[in-house]
Amino acid sequence: MDPNKHTPLRAVALVCTLSPSPAPSSSQLLAEQTMAALAEHGVTGKTVRIADHDVKPGVKTDMGDGDAWPDIRDTILGCDILILSTPIWLGHPSSIAQRVLERLNAEISETDDEGRPLTYGKAAAVCVVGNEDGAHKVGADLFQGLNDVGFSLAPHAVTYWVGEAMQKTDYQDLDKTPQKTAATTKTLAANTAHLARRLKAAPYPAS
Repeated sequence: MDPNKHTPLRAVALVCTLSPSPAPSSSQLLAEQTMAALAEHGVTGKTVRIADHDVKPGVKTDMGDGDAWPDIRDTILGCDILILSTPIWLGHPSSIAQRVLERLNAEISETDDEGRPLTYGKAAAVCVVGNEDGAHKVGADLFQGLNDVGFSLAPHAVTYWVGEAMQKTDYQDLDKTPQKTAATTKTLAANTAHLARRLKAAPYPAS
């Protein structure tokens, strides 16, 4: 029996909707469903809607007075898994998702005593929603950015829903979650939790 199978894990989902709370958000909904799927694998955590916080532009860990990122960063560093959830806007991740990646860029130079970025032991995954084409492209953009700053991604580490183009139906408007999206979310959760436990048990070698 795998002794690491039930190792407790923590996750945080950064929701990159452009709408602050309490506005409904499809990105928030899919992130919460992903967190619920992770909970089935012994993962606890929370969601953070970035639009509710003053995350300043920049590529440093702390951009000074009033910057909310240092507290969010502390949450990320205290977790084993990072979920990034974004809508599609004009075929791209939201500007808030891009800002999150820009702030995470600072982690490249933040290393442990053996020269490894602090993100090296963490897994990441992506949620994408929209009513226009582009889910694969958005996932690819976020995968590359997350990998660049040190996160590891499991197979099938993206779940998404894309509605009919040029229509007004959002993911949150559906009567029930489509079976394919639900199944993909479950696979994301299983594979990401598995990878996070492997990373926790066997860190990458020192740089």
